[in-house]
Amino acid sequence: MKAGMIGLGAMGTPMARNLAKAGVLTAVYNRTEEKAHRLAQELAVCCAPSPEVLAQSVDVVFLCVSKDAVVLSLVDAICPVLKAGSIVVDMSTVGCETAQRAAVLLAEQGVGFLDAPVSGGVEGAKNGTLSIMVGGEEKHLEHVKPLLAAMGDKIIHMGPVGAGQATKAVNQVMAAGINQAVTAALALGAVQGLPMAQVVDLVSGGAAGNWFLAHRGKTMLQGIYEPGFKLALHHKDLKICQGMAKAQGLSIDFLDQTLTDYQQLMTEGYGDEDISALYRLKRPD
Repeated sequence: MKAGMIGLGAMGTPMARNLAKAGVLTAVYNRTEEKAHRLAQELAVCCAPSPEVLAQSVDVVFLCVSKDAVVLSLVDAICPVLKAGSIVVDMSTVGCETAQRAAVLLAEQGVGFLDAPVSGGVEGAKNGTLSIMVGGEEKHLEHVKPLLAAMGDKIIHMGPVGAGQATKAVNQVMAAGINQAVTAALALGAVQGLPMAQVVDLVSGGAAGNWFLAHRGKTMLQGIYEPGFKLALHHKDLKICQGMAKAQGLSIDFLDQTLTDYQQLMTEGYGDEDISALYRLKRPD
């Protein structure tokens, strides 16, 4: 089975490397050709000059991009040239309706579709330990599961197309709440003059411990906010989540507050930093 990766950002590049290690990656494409060329040379795969050329040459197309409009544009572009029976796996974080629209377009050409967003950050992408939440037909998932296993160690079928993205929305909202709680709590400790590195170690081992505190606590205390997960991308995801919540009549106060906080940080030029940069607004002066 031959696979291609479209989108070689902070997540797509290490995911492509893991597909190459598994011996299934044969082509890559990126809007910035130089980045694709460098990675193609490193992995000894084809640097496709266009998404269409990549799609013609593989059995499974992986997408890892940042916007709904880009996903739909790519699907429109590759749909006419995909082989019947091939599968498109979108690992981007987009809206449920985007996933459903893509699936309908591809089904008309006899092509399968899975929405398979991920959680685990850049570390998980590099280590091949991502959690992958999948929406779509089980037969399509079973077909590509060995490929997904090269990138993640937890692959769960959540339901029909769109269910993967709905699950990712839960994840992103929860991440926002954890970010708010951790940054506020660390600010409380810092203002009391506590030895904060020890606080992080102690709390990480108790009932309040979590991945974000364990992996970002000490760096944010040092004023280091290297992504990670870019704040601007989480803001984009949370806007999707906010729309989903409102459509269901839900009001989530900390979600709205996080969007406000992120917007302030983006305006101040911190959008490309890790989401832990929220601590900039909480830390004692």
